[in-house]
Amino acid sequence: MALAIFDLDNTLLAGDSDHAWGEFLITQGLVDPVEHKQQNDEFYRQYQQGGLDIIAYLRFALRVLTGKSPAELAPLHQRFMQDFIEPMKLAKAQALIEKHRQAGDILMVITATNRFVTEPIVKSLGINLLLACDAEIKDGKYTGEPCGLPTFQHGKVTRLNEWLAENNETLAGSYFYSDSHNDLPLLQQVENPVAVDPDDTLRQFAEQAGWPVISLR
Repeated sequence: MALAIFDLDNTLLAGDSDHAWGEFLITQGLVDPVEHKQQNDEFYRQYQQGGLDIIAYLRFALRVLTGKSPAELAPLHQRFMQDFIEPMKLAKAQALIEKHRQAGDILMVITATNRFVTEPIVKSLGINLLLACDAEIKDGKYTGEPCGLPTFQHGKVTRLNEWLAENNETLAGSYFYSDSHNDLPLLQQVENPVAVDPDDTLRQFAEQAGWPVISLR
């Protein structure tokens, strides 16, 4: 069995769930529409350019959860899934997941988006293993602070290596599918790196390295 790892945003989804969550909060009247949109767009621009301060961004993204329990927030997330995520789903992405499932591969998503946003999405895609940025919970409620090492850039490699050691697995025959140059550290670790609808930087790198470049759109 090989490990088939997928990035989530703009790879398995035709869009970015993290940025979309910010847009959704605006539609629900839960944040200041002008300030939140400005900050949300700026963080997304920084991510695309490879210069995101992941801790600053996580604090921004998680602050709306502060003082609430996962159960309290579940209905809100269900509306988000229906209104924003379902339209982003890709038939070719689901077919790719199923191809690896039929091959007996271990399916995993590694994403820099926080677990609150992504866990229900990943489960809806039929994948149970998720490494994501974790949000601190104390006394059953979110504190608004991140915890642990963020699964971003080299952090994805570190967190995956920890998982491999804990589960006595290896990267023999492994795949990683991603759209972003932020994922180059992990793409360079697996045996089968695949660029999916890549950004310009990743496309150029993939073509020079001879990696497959595919589209799920």
